[in-house]
Amino acid sequence: MSGARRGLACVVCACGLLSACNFAPHYTRPTTEPAPPAYQESAGWKTAQPADAGNRGAWWEIFNDERLDALENQVTVSNQNIKAAFARLQQARAQTRIERSFLFPTLTAAARGVRERQSINSPAYTPTKPATGNDFTLNADISYEFDAWGRIRNLLAAARASEQASAADLATLDLGTHAELAADYFTLRSEDTQQQLLDRTAADYSGALALTQNLFNGGAAALSDLDQAKAQLQTALTQAADNRLQRAQTEHAIAVLLGESPSTLHLEAMPLQLEVVPPAVDPGLPSALLERRPDIAAAERRVAAANAQIGVARAAYFPVFSLSALAGLESTRISNLLTAPSRTWSVGPQGVLTVFDGGLHRAQSAQAQAAYDEQVADYRNAVLAAYQSVEDNIAALRELEEESVTEAAAVTATAGALEQAQFRYEGGIATYLEIVVAENAALSARLAAADIQLRRMVASVQLVRALGGGWNVSAVPAAPGASVAPAAP
Repeated sequence: MSGARRGLACVVCACGLLSACNFAPHYTRPTTEPAPPAYQESAGWKTAQPADAGNRGAWWEIFNDERLDALENQVTVSNQNIKAAFARLQQARAQTRIERSFLFPTLTAAARGVRERQSINSPAYTPTKPATGNDFTLNADISYEFDAWGRIRNLLAAARASEQASAADLATLDLGTHAELAADYFTLRSEDTQQQLLDRTAADYSGALALTQNLFNGGAAALSDLDQAKAQLQTALTQAADNRLQRAQTEHAIAVLLGESPSTLHLEAMPLQLEVVPPAVDPGLPSALLERRPDIAAAERRVAAANAQIGVARAAYFPVFSLSALAGLESTRISNLLTAPSRTWSVGPQGVLTVFDGGLHRAQSAQAQAAYDEQVADYRNAVLAAYQSVEDNIAALRELEEESVTEAAAVTATAGALEQAQFRYEGGIATYLEIVVAENAALSARLAAADIQLRRMVASVQLVRALGGGWNVSAVPAAPGASVAPAAP
């Protein structure tokens, strides 16, 4: 017995030493193109002053709009997509706990009572024993797999990295949802501005039609002038109706983001005044962008998870060592089940090695390596897309600011041209066609000015989103004790 114990102790010690092995490649964050010293499109860019007044947390407050603040606070707790993403994070956390449980022994307890008849033709049959009898057992079974090659530890590391990726996914969705709500909100207010312009224009066209009707009745205007005035009014009314449709659809989209039925939400009209300009946003340095984008952090954590899965696939080439032990009681009578002679026990190690699998393990290793390569490519593409998004919106804000200046001049010029055309028409030295052209040009200029203002506000929102909305990689939950340490992006 002492020799058996020494042998068992040797096996346990050997497995303990082997548990230091880990076949996962040493993880380092994938390399990307070096970050430029500054954004290319930021030449001449007006940053926020002071620069340290960056967006943190409730970034939408930089727009100083109380109604927007109230809607944004509501979407945080009511949006169904955010709730679904949080549930996915909870699943990932549970999966981490599942993988961690395999680091510990499994203990089971069982009780069994049967009455059975043994076959007379069974090799175990003894004529001196009754063929029919009872069998009562009460035992506890403990089993433990020695993580000799790091398989379990790499599964845990992969689960932890996936959990961190899910947390970053939640932050990405939260940021995107808030940005979408802000864009829809400014779209709604711009549509209110356009509705105001179209209603006022329709009223002006109605007055022009009445004037033309009077002139026609007095023989001072041609029938074509009257038809043009009618057509112009009807066109403006059609545009106003179409704008009301677009506003209703935007309001419905906001309701869904807020987790409400579109039938219950109504937002009062609040035109976006043309003098409102987007707040200045400091884009910071390109080198800091990787730490400010949750989608990049999620992509990097998935690379780490795929790296750990390579170790899992490689460990499958080697034997699985486990230790099992059983202790309990067994008797043919319930009356003496709990006595010393009923004791039974067993203990011993086990090793299982796959000798032939038809190339299964090799294919699994190749699959794990290919999955890692895929995640690396996705990570690098996420970095490139992040730089592009920032550059796009900086360029948009810069160019749209210039467009707003030139379009404001166009609004002033078309208003003056319309006024002169009206004087000329009333003086009988211009046709109504000149009025129509001038009025259409003035309306188009005012609508274009409203559209440029909306695009500036949306570009400002999208720039904040592209910069991560004040998020930082430190918000990713840490994974203490992970065998494959995560690399902070």
